Amino acid sequence: MANRFQAPPLEISSVLHGGYHHPLARKWQNHGRNLTKEMFMYPIFISDDPDAEQVIESLPGQKRWGINKLESFIGPLVKKGLKSVILFGVPMDMEKDERGSPADDPETPVIKALQLLSAKFPLLYLACDVCLCEYTSHGHCGIFAKLPPPNHTSMPTLDAEASQQRIAEVALAYAKAGAHCVAPSDMMDGRIKAIKLALMQNDYGNRVTLMSYSAKFASSLYGPFREAAGSAPSMGNRKCYQLPPNARGLARRAIKRDATEGADILMVKPALPYLDIVSDCAQLEPDYPTAVYQVSGEYAMVVAGAEKGIYDLKAMAFETCESFVRAGASIILSYFTPQFLDWLDEELTE
Repeated sequence: MANRFQAPPLEISSVLHGGYHHPLARKWQNHGRNLTKEMFMYPIFISDDPDAEQVIESLPGQKRWGINKLESFIGPLVKKGLKSVILFGVPMDMEKDERGSPADDPETPVIKALQLLSAKFPLLYLACDVCLCEYTSHGHCGIFAKLPPPNHTSMPTLDAEASQQRIAEVALAYAKAGAHCVAPSDMMDGRIKAIKLALMQNDYGNRVTLMSYSAKFASSLYGPFREAAGSAPSMGNRKCYQLPPNARGLARRAIKRDATEGADILMVKPALPYLDIVSDCAQLEPDYPTAVYQVSGEYAMVVAGAEKGIYDLKAMAFETCESFVRAGASIILSYFTPQFLDWLDEELTE
């Protein structure tokens, strides 16, 4: 008869299942970092058509909203516990130019939305994406420089100084219109310092939060957003100013730079493919909130997988967002925000 192997007794430290056998005990394993409604910021697209309610085909469940439809759309979400939104302008009919003049025009949809939402929902935290790509005729995030010297490169480049100053002008206009937070997503060198100085010099330095897209990568996951905002570049790409996906060192440098230049919140975008950068951000600058943007392509993939029956939508939405928190994020920009307002209430009653 063959000898039967008998495993040695388990060490006490090897027995883990008891610590997460019960649903409540499983919640305790996050070391106090539960998902909450306060963590979620909802990205909203504001059209210059005041009566718009336009379905965005590549971004399931999302729409471009006109000013006249905002109150009826936002009101029920606020009642459910919506705490913050981030606004993106979609100037479909405004005349665009090389410097993005519509971005801070008094009639631009973001400024009009800020004025409306400030009046109707005074407790709602209003953030604004600050970029030029939706407003420039070329679709890039800054102002083009003159051609560089011969024998250097024939590729068009952006003028960092002119771009950062233009971005600062737009951020200040949003602050004056009622934004609680300005969030530059352009990735121009020096724009955080330029914005901070503009806010300080106009008495908004102590009243407006500066949330920097500090580590924004050149990603394939932005496609649905570019359709939604009409912001695809008309030529070339953004790889000369958005970070290369393999550039962990550059991301760390950008995070530290933006903290030094005056950012109040540091963001990593996209989120799921860059959890190592989220963790880096939280560890490099532990005294700053770390934000993540679960971008349009991430959201669309989760929805598509659920529609194919690969997984349950709610379960996967929780899994992805809990991974952001686990990595160190405390603010989540997500198109799932309306669902989480319901899902988090359901969790409390289970």
